[in-house]
Amino acid sequence: QLVESGGGLVQAGGSLTLSCASSGRTINNRAMGWFRQAPGKEREIVAAINWSGESRYYSDSLKGRFAISRDNAKNTVSLRMNNLKAEDTAVYFCAARSVPYTTFLTQASAYDLWGQGTQVTVSS
Repeated sequence: QLVESGGGLVQAGGSLTLSCASSGRTINNRAMGWFRQAPGKEREIVAAINWSGESRYYSDSLKGRFAISRDNAKNTVSLRMNNLKAEDTAVYFCAARSVPYTTFLTQASAYDLWGQGTQVTVSS
């Protein structure tokens, strides 16, 4: 029900913006998160945002380079990624918690709606 877009191939130091939209139920007023999974590694939290967009969480290693935002009018959540590095290469997933009006969530198990993922490849 969630559809990610914006992935692709980019050179190190470049930028990408990922978007997440719902093909079904609204994601407005729902906590949202971005996760990523590199080959051979576990899925990890990248960033999360609460239902209103007023509170955000970032993985410590990504602070200052990535920014999560939401546009409730457009029913979308975005992830702006700057100064990309080879180690950012992964499949990126967006996730939503269907119960509304919750704070940001950092555990994958807290989310019950997931997208199929979009590949981000950073060449060095």
